[in-house]
Order: sequence, then structure tokens, then C-alpha cells
Amino acid sequence: MSQTLSPSSIEPWLEIVRQKVAAMRFGSVQIVVHEGRVTQVESTEKTRFAADESPPPRRTSRP
Repeated sequence: MSQTLSPSSIEPWLEIVRQKVAAMRFGSVQIVVHEGRVTQVESTEKTRFAADESPPPRRTSRP
């Protein structure tokens, strides 16, 4: 069953989720629900580096 919501009836947390998703390239957004209501929105953003951008391995000098 599909429901369409008018813009005024959209839950405030949904806009927060949209903003978090739009602001990141890699990561995750987690919605926490308690007793059927959204109580928390968490986001974790990852920073990825291309293989050629990582620093070279450290060399240790041996006596």
C-alpha cells in the first residue's frame, strides 16, 4: 500500500535524513526507532583515499 504525503505532513526527521545524505559522499545514515517513533538520526561519514594518494610506507633504518 502506497501513501502520498503533502509537504506539510512530512515528518521533521525526514528532512534531517535528506540533508545528511546530500552532504556526504561515502557513509551511512542510521534511523533509530523507539516504540514506533523515530527518536534519533545518526550519520557516519567515511573519507576515502585513492591508492596513489596514500603516503608511502615508512622505511626504518637498520644499523
